[in-house]
Amino acid sequence: MTGDPPSPAAIRYFEDYPLDSAYEYGPVSVTEAEIIAFARQFDPQPIHIDREAAASGPFGGLIASGWHTAGLMMRLLATHFLSSTSIASPGIDELRWRAPVRPGDQLRIRVRITEAARSRSKPDRGMIRSAIEVINQHDTVVMSLSAMNLIRCRPS
Repeated sequence: MTGDPPSPAAIRYFEDYPLDSAYEYGPVSVTEAEIIAFARQFDPQPIHIDREAAASGPFGGLIASGWHTAGLMMRLLATHFLSSTSIASPGIDELRWRAPVRPGDQLRIRVRITEAARSRSKPDRGMIRSAIEVINQHDTVVMSLSAMNLIRCRPS
């Protein structure tokens, strides 16, 4: 399945995130200027900020910081998948940067719900776990992770 879950984002509840459902969102473009600006502020390594040094480095050219890739993933997730009923995230597991992200790449995300459980101690919410892949225009998975989100349940 691709696109939005059945309910509009503003009113999507825990019950609107069925187990094993999958969605894709994107693309988002990655520019050299954004790669360098992000890295200068948050990850100033030569492979992210210096075109000449990066060309002779292990990746043969400038690449995005993995944290920049994670930020782009989060933007797509927050804009398209999560809703106003999202309470918080207790964390992520198994974050992996699998392939470099380069200037000009077009990234999309694939989200599959792998667990969904209503809270026993707080019945107004449930927890979903999602397997998330960030994929480039060549269908290469560049990043993957497992995310947890607390979502409000539909009011009675």
